[in-house]
Amino acid sequence: MPRLSAERPLIHPDCLISEATFGAWCEVGAGSRILHSTFQDYAYCDRLSDIANTTVGRFANIAAMTRIGPTDHPMTHASLHHFLYRSSYYWDDAEDDPAYFAVRRARRTVIGPDTWIGHGAIIKPDVTIGAGAVVAAGAVVTRDVPPYTIVAGLPATPMRPRFAPDVAERLLALAWWDWDHARLRVALEDFRRLQAEAFLEKYNG
Repeated sequence: MPRLSAERPLIHPDCLISEATFGAWCEVGAGSRILHSTFQDYAYCDRLSDIANTTVGRFANIAAMTRIGPTDHPMTHASLHHFLYRSSYYWDDAEDDPAYFAVRRARRTVIGPDTWIGHGAIIKPDVTIGAGAVVAAGAVVTRDVPPYTIVAGLPATPMRPRFAPDVAERLLALAWWDWDHARLRVALEDFRRLQAEAFLEKYNG
């Protein structure tokens, strides 16, 4: 497998990328669709992810077949169909509705740093997933998820915290995800061998 790069994202075959930006060390799995979104440094998604109108935080881990920021249909109108706003698909003399697309794009989903979005999860627009949170496989997330919280189910509900509150607070304060690449390399062995409490003792006192 090719190595990741600080200069350009690793985009696997058959992806559709439109109006998206990528930081350093990013990867997009095969067959994924990324629209109007930003991947911050080290973020990645596995194959067949469909991500729209989303800010993906540093070190976010997005599993395969996820749907993030799915767009809505006009439920208050006489019709739900996209002939209302993709009108040029149907008539030569009709234009698409830019106002409707602007509203869609403004409804941002935010995936926080060092999160884990499980296989097949769906995260709705206007939802924020806090730092270090875990979304279980197959969950449908319709509300914000606090940092370091594990959620699961339809709709997703909190199952348990990942860490005790004081540990979560100290991790948020440490914000190791903002460290530069060289500092991460120096700390690599400690990331591997130390559990969170011991890591905090060494790096945050």
